[in-house]
Amino acid sequence: MVWSSTYLAIRLAVRPGAGFPPFKLGAMRCLLAVPFLLVWAASRGARIWPTRREVAVLASSGGLLWITGNGFVVLAEQRADSALAALMVSSTPVWVALSEALIDRRRPSTSLVLALCVGFMGTGLIAYPGLRSGVRADVVSVIVLLLGSLSWGLGSLLQRRHPVDLDAIASAAYQQLFGGLGVLSLSFIVGEPLPTPTPMAWLGFAFLLVFGSLFAFTSYLTALRLLPTRVVFTYAYVNPVLAALLGWLFLDERISGWTLGGAALVLLGVAGTFRLKR
Repeated sequence: MVWSSTYLAIRLAVRPGAGFPPFKLGAMRCLLAVPFLLVWAASRGARIWPTRREVAVLASSGGLLWITGNGFVVLAEQRADSALAALMVSSTPVWVALSEALIDRRRPSTSLVLALCVGFMGTGLIAYPGLRSGVRADVVSVIVLLLGSLSWGLGSLLQRRHPVDLDAIASAAYQQLFGGLGVLSLSFIVGEPLPTPTPMAWLGFAFLLVFGSLFAFTSYLTALRLLPTRVVFTYAYVNPVLAALLGWLFLDERISGWTLGGAALVLLGVAGTFRLKR
């Protein structure tokens, strides 16, 4: 539920007129979470100073998860509805399955290729209205969301295959530290203005900081350590449904027949991927 509602919170903070530049929003939520997480980890008696190897892993995974993973989602939600963003990010398990096949140098099965094709057909249907109307920015948002999903999947896979002994709370802190610094650098590179948030945008930011960065992300890292990857990524089934409902309730976001058809194909592709992993 919390993971799904962060898409609504992002949209509230970065939609036109809200006042938060996307990269500054991402940097602020990450960097402000760091001291809270480190104090939390220390209060539990956990080790909070990483080794050199752990720094390398945390910096790499943090960059993939927060700079190009979450950062691209926030960037896209300037134009894309929160439900669309959640739907496109639900393709992450498909990217993970394909990445694992490439990393392990094993040829994907025919069934996996079919599941991937079905999922990507779904994204094509979602992007079709924008292509048909000639609205390039909306199509670009879809592409950016797909790239963000790929990056989040790679960052999660890196975590899974190169685990660190650091406590999950401290690990979340350092990943957001490295990711936040990277997103802040992007903000300066593109010349983003200073934030001028509306009260509703501040509310979205506060939700992202407390429930997204402090609790949901820490829980996600813990789940990656304790559960099989295919089980962790079952959130891909839930996010689009709840995000669509929240967007409809609070932002009056409309969902077209193309979106519904594309959503069905994306989730069918994800379901096929999970079935094969089992």
